[in-house]
Amino acid sequence: MSNTKTLDLGCGPNLKNPFNANELYGVDVRNLGPNIVSADLVIEPIPFESGMFDFVTAFDFIEHVPRLLYAPQRRNCFVELMNEIWRVLKVGGQFLSLTPAYPHASTFRDPTHVNFITEETFPLYFDDKHRWADMYGFTGAFEIIEQQWHGPHLLSRMRKVELA
Repeated sequence: MSNTKTLDLGCGPNLKNPFNANELYGVDVRNLGPNIVSADLVIEPIPFESGMFDFVTAFDFIEHVPRLLYAPQRRNCFVELMNEIWRVLKVGGQFLSLTPAYPHASTFRDPTHVNFITEETFPLYFDDKHRWADMYGFTGAFEIIEQQWHGPHLLSRMRKVELA
């Protein structure tokens, strides 16, 4: 079996490894232990090399990344994060997101939830067919593998594809 690497975004002190990768890394706003790097992904890039990971996960994280920020110039933070996820994944690598999603109340209840995800967000804006986020600066593409509901959470699993 080959050596696989997972990057868990917004990991907190406990790295998640749903793909059973051999090596685990994390990014959080605080340095919380070995293999966890401190970075604010709202305004900073993912601090790892391009094409380094087989898997990237984001559990209860992307709803905290604003879609738009003026700092002082206009930035599309969520689109920038999706570019970074695409960048650090190997071609064929997978991104797994689990986030509270519309229309469930938990999407809006927490005042730090500033990015509302729907069933159409990834398949229309970040997929390899529509790529509507291209108009906001998205430079990658993902094949949508699956989306399914887990209570109020939407699980989205995507595969990095190269652009033609």
